[in-house]
Amino acid sequence: MTISRHRRTPGTTNARRRKPSASFPKGGWLGTYIDPEGKEKSKTFARKLDAQNWAEGEAVKIRTGAYISPTDAATTMRVWSAHWLKGYEVNRPGSVKQAKTHVKRINAVFGDVPLKDIRPTVIKNWLAALKKEGLADSTIHALYRRLAHLLSDAVEDGLLVRTPISRKIAPPAGKQRPYVATESQVWALFDAMPDGMKNVILLGAFAGLRVAEISALRVQDVDSLRGFIAPAIQYPGVPLKTEESKNPIPIPRDLAFELNKNPARWGSETFVTLENGRPAAPYTIEARFRVARAKVEGLPENFRIHDLRHFFASFLINAGEDIKKVQSAMRHASAKTTLDVYGHLMEDAKESTRAAVSNALATRADSLRTKRA
Repeated sequence: MTISRHRRTPGTTNARRRKPSASFPKGGWLGTYIDPEGKEKSKTFARKLDAQNWAEGEAVKIRTGAYISPTDAATTMRVWSAHWLKGYEVNRPGSVKQAKTHVKRINAVFGDVPLKDIRPTVIKNWLAALKKEGLADSTIHALYRRLAHLLSDAVEDGLLVRTPISRKIAPPAGKQRPYVATESQVWALFDAMPDGMKNVILLGAFAGLRVAEISALRVQDVDSLRGFIAPAIQYPGVPLKTEESKNPIPIPRDLAFELNKNPARWGSETFVTLENGRPAAPYTIEARFRVARAKVEGLPENFRIHDLRHFFASFLINAGEDIKKVQSAMRHASAKTTLDVYGHLMEDAKESTRAAVSNALATRADSLRTKRA
């Protein structure tokens, strides 16, 4: 005959007397509760009231959904972040590499700390130490956001009741106005680049492509007749950064004509090539770009190929394009992203609007004075 064991109800509590022990020579009281898996958990106290209060406190957590098992509560940041990174590996290689770099710095401080013991004050002290170390505001903000991501996912997985992250301790994002090259500087860069790589400047400044997209852009990705660039992959043949990155970019036919000069010369599949006509990787393109940049007067030493996108956005804004059209051309996921990065350029563009209205009024006033005369 098999005796079935009755499953005890989670949240049930009890307090019973214990025999004397080394820790409690006069005996103690054992507080117990039944956890969500039907297992009894216990802790010994000197007084019955303390045992009852502890057991009932744990039971309340179970009934309200705030209970974390002792095993989960002891999970350290190092253990959790290793598990978290395994799930994060579905992202792009560049994103995974950056996440691992962030996690390494986070674990240097929080690695051996149980997740439950990471308090807001501890995080604030860590941020202050990063600032004292001399890190840029943008870097500190990125590390903070990574920590916030780790902790919020720990809440989702039931390892934490709530995250210690809040707006009160968030560091500044460290936004900086990007340097926007002048049109003459863009053409100076074009002239300074090797023949096989002049298209880097055209694709960055007049189509807003990123360097990994420029490197992988193929002849088949450009419709010269209809005037569109349709990026399909980025170096080294992997999917694009976002779905929005696949949006076609309208270009004039004369730009398409210029772009096609290099493939026509070498018979290459890509628009950017080495001196022998072979495809060029992003790091090789960037090395050639640094040499060209040094030859252009007025460009900052940290000016990157990516900064040509800022020129492209500025070019569109000064041409009077609205935010939605600029967002589409830049292939941003939302107009908010475009405004966050380029809102100040739109503010500057307002001055030209005011000047245009002022000119119209001045012309009208001149006309009236002429009639009176």
